[in-house]
This record gives sequence, structure tokens and C-alpha cells, in this order.
Amino acid sequence: FCFQHDVTPGECWAFGGSQGQVVLRLPAPMQPTAVTVQHIYKEVSPSGSVSSAPRDFTVSGVEKEGEEETLLGTFIYDVEKEAIQTFPLKVEETRVGKDQTRGK
Repeated sequence: FCFQHDVTPGECWAFGGSQGQVVLRLPAPMQPTAVTVQHIYKEVSPSGSVSSAPRDFTVSGVEKEGEEETLLGTFIYDVEKEAIQTFPLKVEETRVGKDQTRGK
């Protein structure tokens, strides 16, 4: 599920229970534009089910550790669609752009 080298069906990085959280600490600042989620199709699932597929999820970010999170999007992964689904994130203007519009 999350940064796995072995993507063989049944060899995923699973959460215990019905909810989970992933935190990524990146080595350098970046502005993400999308997040991609992949889950196997029911037809190739070892259990014959995709009940473990993610459904409702949110993506948040912080500019600096310790700051308040900014919601970048709320999404629904649909197991009836493609196995790989990409969701665009909200991209805010840069601070310079925001400051420039205030003076007008």
C-alpha cells in the first residue's frame, strides 16, 4: 500500500482495523499536485475480496513541522473503477502571490 517494493497481490502494507494514518517526512520542501492510490482488482485478490481497499481518505500537509495542517483534499477510492486512481490536490497560491493581491 505505501512505498512497497513487492506489489504482489496479498503482499501489501496493511493497516490494522478500519482506519489508519501515514505520515511522510520529505527531505526537501515540495508542492504536491496529486496523490495516486492503487489496489488490486477483486479478480486477482487471493481472498476474492477487495474489502481492504481504501475508501474515504484525506490528504493534508504542513509547511514546517509543528505548524497547523492544511487540508489538500478529501477523496473516495472507488473499487469499481481502475486499480490505479489519481486525485488532484488543492494547490494554494504562493505567499508572494497572496501578499500581492491584498494590496489591490
